[in-house]
Order: sequence, then C-alpha cells, then structure tokens
Amino acid sequence: MVSAQTVEDNVTQFYGKTKICYGPYALETLESFPARHAFVVTDPFMVKSGFADQAISHLKRKGIGYSVFSGVEPDPTLQAVVEATGHFLRSKSDMIIALGGGSAIDMAKAIAYFGNKADGGRKAMLVAIPTTSGTGSEVTSIAVITDKANAVKIPLNDEFLIPDAAILDARFTRTVPPHVTASTGMDVLTHAVEAYTSRYSNVFTAIYAERAIRNVFTYLQRAYDHGDDMVARDNMLIGSCMAGMAFTNSGLGVTHSMAHSLGGQFHIPHGLANAVLLPFVISFNSFDAGVKYREIAEMIGLPSATVEEGTRNLINAVRDLNTAMHIPARVRELKVDEQEYHRGLDAMAANALEDICTRSNPRLPSHDDLVLLFESAW
Repeated sequence: MVSAQTVEDNVTQFYGKTKICYGPYALETLESFPARHAFVVTDPFMVKSGFADQAISHLKRKGIGYSVFSGVEPDPTLQAVVEATGHFLRSKSDMIIALGGGSAIDMAKAIAYFGNKADGGRKAMLVAIPTTSGTGSEVTSIAVITDKANAVKIPLNDEFLIPDAAILDARFTRTVPPHVTASTGMDVLTHAVEAYTSRYSNVFTAIYAERAIRNVFTYLQRAYDHGDDMVARDNMLIGSCMAGMAFTNSGLGVTHSMAHSLGGQFHIPHGLANAVLLPFVISFNSFDAGVKYREIAEMIGLPSATVEEGTRNLINAVRDLNTAMHIPARVRELKVDEQEYHRGLDAMAANALEDICTRSNPRLPSHDDLVLLFESAW
C-alpha cells in the first residue's frame, strides 16, 4: 500500500473554487445568488460614481436586503478590518459583496475570515466584483493587510479567503485612469511571470499564466492609450483573473516579497513597486529560471535563440512596456528619500526574506541577496 507521504510527494494539485461570471452583462448574475442580506464592501469613489448603486439595484430587484460599508481606503489596515468586521457581524448578512480594486476585495476577504471566526463558524457567501485589472484577488486565497504599527504589509493565505463567485464586468474598468491601468496591468504581468517560474508551478498553472502574459503584452498598452477600448479592457480583466488562478496555486516570488516590504515602508502602490522591481528580479533569477524566461520570450515573439538572449529580451520588453506607460525604471524615481531608503535596507530585506512569496521563488535568496537586490533597484 502506498503511504500518505508518498502520495503527498508525488501528486500535484490544482484548486479552482470560484464560479467565474464574465461578459457584457455579467453584473446581472448578482440576482442569481441566494441571499437574504448582503454586506457591500466598497470605497467612497464607487459610491460617488454611482457604481455601487448599479450593483445594489440588482439586489433590490431580487428583494435582497443590504448594508454598505464604503470606508475602504488603499492598503486596508488591521484597524479598519476590525471596524468593518464589527459592522458586518451586526448586519447579520449571509453574503459579502466586494466592489472595487484589490483593497476592497482584500478587505472583504478579511471581513469574511475574521467574521467567521467571531461568529461560531457561520460562513457568508463571498462575491468579488473587481473594478481594476490587476490583483486577481477575485479568485485567490491571498489578502494583503497593512500593519501600520510595524510599517509592513502582511499577506494572508488561506483557502477560506477564495471568493465563492467572481463577476468580471469590464464596464467597471472603463474609467480607470491611465496611470492606474499601467500599474495594475504590470501587477498582472508580475503575477503571471512569477507563477510561470515558481518552484511550485505545474502544467495547469502554466496554461493560465501563459494566457495572462499574452494578454498583457497584447492589450495593456491599448487599454492605457485608449481607456474606452472595451476589447482591451475585457482581455486585461480576464488576464488578471487567469493570473490569479495561476498564482493562487503556484505561489509567487521575490518581486512580490520585495514589493510588500517596499510598499509597507514607503507607501508605494503595489503594482507600481512590482513594475519597477520585476526586471531586476528576472535578472537575479536568470540562472535558475532562464529556460522558463526564454519560453516566455518565445511566447510573446521575442528573439530567443539562447536562454541568455531570451532572458535579456524579456527584461528589455518589460522595461520598454514600463517606459511606454511612464513607469519609472528605478526606486529613486518614486520620490523615496535616499538616506531613509538605505537606512531601511536591512529591515526591508528581513521582511522580504520572511514573506510567504519568497519560498516559491525559483532561486532561494539570502538576506544579503535581498539587500543587494534592493540596492541595485535604487
């Protein structure tokens, strides 16, 4: 008889829990979910712009009661999660709807998680409606919460955090400004590249990651240049979701570990930090993951006769895409104080080393490696 350990060591798993609804009228599927009372987690802009009302109108049509928490801010804090969870518990909701970007979805996941713990294991259905194409959080087991006291971002990872349903309606992304389209789009690329090259990648994660990479290099520039190009918007939203499906199964890498640390210390938007750091991390990983970088270069039509050529051209392609969207090439261009940055190198490297994303990086770094990476990115 085969032992349980032998099975665990020789069986690869791919987990996909989320019901994905996409297309021009995807929002209408809200009416198909069984619920008595919904707790809507969103931000002030979604309320002011009328987007929240669009979602709520479908709840009203089905006679579903609702409460709205519209206090989501960028990089949700532990303190904000505690406050919002209290509102959720008092509402007695059996469905949580996250409407917004990664911050709103991460906040909703944390509310669902801690609410479940505080309410004797009662589980509310979690529905995510992303309004940016970036985090892929609508299908992942990860949420990022900021610990302000220690100036660090904390990635939570639990299967409970995976939403039950995701509604991908690109109409919500039409008004996203170019600079946000750029940074969130580069977040998609970083997710996909790191999932593809992860120590724990597999045939299924590679399929999703490859499609996401192709979508970014085909459609991100179009979405940036022409915000009302709904074909580009739709394909970026789908690419974001596919990258999320990939990395929630494979894990990520050091780009994300460093971005969490850098963002927590200097309040740099996550996607922007990823965009700046990704070329440096590809170079760092190139000895261990060069074959996969060459495969990525080939899939987007770059010359890649050798591993070195493919890797070099991929790095240049990432930098060229950043440049075309006015994303800085180095941390120093992000208005970070130089002395403060260099004083914080050891702490940022220590945080990145302990980050959950580091364990799936193709090359396992040391503390000194991460210090050097942060220095090279300056």
